Amino acid sequence: MIYEMRTYYAMPGKLRAVVQRFADVTHDLFLKYGFRPVGYWTESVGDNTKFHYMLAWENDAERRAKWAEFRDDPERIRAFAESEKDGPIVARIENSIWEATSFSPQLPA
Repeated sequence: MIYEMRTYYAMPGKLRAVVQRFADVTHDLFLKYGFRPVGYWTESVGDNTKFHYMLAWENDAERRAKWAEFRDDPERIRAFAESEKDGPIVARIENSIWEATSFSPQLPA
């Protein structure tokens, strides 16, 4: 199992729009394509422009295949365009792939 940790840096004043898009569209599409969300987070202390989430994958081949399906989904394309009709809501994305150590507690998959 590998874990993908992603951080979205919202455009100024757009964090709520990023979170709303995940709540209304992205999360359901993740489930449709077999993604395994571990969790979604915002920061209550610190930088309030970041939205973090983690996904669990069997391996990198699964991750690549499912991301490709997700990106091509017509519903996603329409919803993302609609959410950005007044301009982009995400300034940049950081992405990292994590592997658990042998002594790490078991995370949900």
